[in-house]
Amino acid sequence: MKIIIALLYSTLLIACAEKRNIKTGLEGKLLPSFNVLLVDSTKLNTNKLPTDKPIVLFFMSPYCPYCKAQTEEIISEINSLSNIRLYILTSLPFQPLKDYYYHYKLNKYPNIMVAQDFDSDFVNYFKITSVPYIVIYNKNKTLKQVLVGKVGTSLIKDLALQ
Repeated sequence: MKIIIALLYSTLLIACAEKRNIKTGLEGKLLPSFNVLLVDSTKLNTNKLPTDKPIVLFFMSPYCPYCKAQTEEIISEINSLSNIRLYILTSLPFQPLKDYYYHYKLNKYPNIMVAQDFDSDFVNYFKITSVPYIVIYNKNKTLKQVLVGKVGTSLIKDLALQ
């Protein structure tokens, strides 16, 4: 198990990506059901996500410099993202995720949730090979766009709210 975690960590760190739009073949499909573990150790199923606002799933590695920069930009522009629900996810061990959460004081932002994709369902569904990996759903939980790499907050907002 330690070898798998180390390999996943190495892969995600090496696979930090520059910005690019990708086509997954999943566009227009509904958000699949998968479970995540929130920072407070409660489980959340994606079926329970509200449908009153667009949903942005930001899959990251706590060690990736592009992910850190993306998080910092999201925080600096949080007021412009108030009509979007942001979920920051990783499949890496829980402690680095919690450290990331507390380092960036993400508990201060009511529209940001942080969770571990503990079964790698999200990773497997999207076949993620690099981070940051940003998945944008409309308020009806229909996939609109996938972006890989650090992107501007205005692009995220524009795609989520169109």
